[in-house]
Amino acid sequence: MNSQAVVLVASHDPRMITIAEELIRRTGRPADSYEFQMMHGIRPMEQRRLADVGHHSRVLVPFGPGWYDYYTQQLAERPANAALFARSLFGKR
Repeated sequence: MNSQAVVLVASHDPRMITIAEELIRRTGRPADSYEFQMMHGIRPMEQRRLADVGHHSRVLVPFGPGWYDYYTQQLAERPANAALFARSLFGKR
């Protein structure tokens, strides 16, 4: 590993997560040099899997008076997030 930077992988995209895991494996990054970040309620089984295989993970839980505005802003910024969110609510768990 050539860098002291902590890598933050903030994605729900299965392809991006697979690529990140492969790069982590290839470079031999220690577990404390990266983390996966996901929003609460989206792909919870994947969040559990990442933790179960030893990846450091952080789950974002918006709270307070602006939580709803935050979620709707995230959905509006990237329409694919709406589909991901819907699949998380109604899909297999």
